[in-house]
Amino acid sequence: MILVLASASPRRLDLLARLGLVPAAVDPAEIDETPARLERPSDHARRLAREKAQAVAPRHAGQIVLAADTVVAVGRRILPKAEDEATARACLALLSGRRHRVLTAVAVIDAAGVLRERLSESVVTFQRLTPADIDWLIARGDWQGKAGGYAIQGAAEAFVRSLSGSFSGVVGLPLNETRLLLAASGWRA
Repeated sequence: MILVLASASPRRLDLLARLGLVPAAVDPAEIDETPARLERPSDHARRLAREKAQAVAPRHAGQIVLAADTVVAVGRRILPKAEDEATARACLALLSGRRHRVLTAVAVIDAAGVLRERLSESVVTFQRLTPADIDWLIARGDWQGKAGGYAIQGAAEAFVRSLSGSFSGVVGLPLNETRLLLAASGWRA
């Protein structure tokens, strides 16, 4: 069976490699990622992962399609992907000295078209960030395109006081959940 990754994320490719998996194809889904009105963060992550898989699966009939989406949330507030420095600064200021949740949903559509999904929820606590800390993180540049304005596998890890849950889930693809979904979908490495 052929595995298709419905994501352009190099981090997800690296994480799959930890499982010894190299997708035969990388086919990113182009969907609207705007949260629906009053949508809870966990529902948002699940919906986006599912919609990404469903958008890509018709282009790869008879193959296994894997999609994921990561959401950073403070309470019910979904933080954006930081596409500019001002957004990254605002996210880091909000996360400073507090706990937040990182929700990564994984959706797999098997060769028969059956959809399976799982959600990984982790809690991350940052130390209080000074303006100089935020400047340093911004200068590193690994915030670009990241949910919540940081990459835990990058410079931000130096400011994480605690993490409860899946490190790989915070990076963008929870390996345990992914492995279980792929096995249930008939993937044989």
